Amino acid sequence: MEQEIIEIKQAEVLQAINRAEVDIQISTAKQYPRDLTTVLNKIATFAKMDKETAEDCFYVLRRKDKSGNDTLIEGLSIRMAEIIASAWGNLRIQTRIVGNDGKMITAQAICHDLESNVAVSKEVSRSIVTKGGYTFSQDMQIVTGNAASSIAFRNAVLSVIPKAITKKIINDVKAVAMGQTIDLEESRRRVMAYYAKAGVKAEQLLRYLGVKAVEEIDQQMIFELRALRNAIEEGTTTIKETFIDAEKEAKAAGEAVKTATTAKGKAEAAMAAATGSAPVETIEAEEVDSETGEIKTKK
Repeated sequence: MEQEIIEIKQAEVLQAINRAEVDIQISTAKQYPRDLTTVLNKIATFAKMDKETAEDCFYVLRRKDKSGNDTLIEGLSIRMAEIIASAWGNLRIQTRIVGNDGKMITAQAICHDLESNVAVSKEVSRSIVTKGGYTFSQDMQIVTGNAASSIAFRNAVLSVIPKAITKKIINDVKAVAMGQTIDLEESRRRVMAYYAKAGVKAEQLLRYLGVKAVEEIDQQMIFELRALRNAIEEGTTTIKETFIDAEKEAKAAGEAVKTATTAKGKAEAAMAAATGSAPVETIEAEEVDSETGEIKTKK
């Protein structure tokens, strides 16, 4: 008697299981649709639970625009995306690492709103090579991959959930984050202590904010520094990139301007010598009579 060999294709089985899971989740979402009022109340309750939680809901980065001026980039942090996703409900979210070529590690996040049947996929890449050209250790690659996955998660969630719905709640949360529950002096002390522990000098912080003294740091600047802390802890930026590299770039730009000015003066002197013309004398404002326009004789 011949035995029949039954071949099971694992890929097809997994595909069928996933399809069945999604179908059940969509059916459940249609049966129990979300209530927007309840959702917004949940987001507000979770995010405004205390000042520290509200502060964790934002990140702020300073970047140079095309003109070289400082531009503030402000957004919602990973913590806020988690709060919104939890309150929104009826979401299917997955993250995974989809690429690692030894130079860049790429994470992908997929967010599927089971109720509206809107799905968004986002990818985030992070370098795993030092400036010296060396590849990160295995542990650091894992840490970088986790950070990229978290950022991809946030981007996917915030792309699916309409910003118009959460805008008012977000403004309310920001108001709590900037509240006066702790006096300004104590807030300054805490934020300065955090950056000092991270290796950032007070002078670097003041230069970053564009002020000359600690006393000039106001509540808005404290909010920015706390939001910057969130960006650093999430892996969106680093202490080195924000303070050390930016300081080097500023110094290099200053030296470039100084060199250009010196070079221009030398070029003008060389041109005068070549043509035999005398340098043009500059007349100071106080040497000219403002009424007649005549040049006054120096005594």
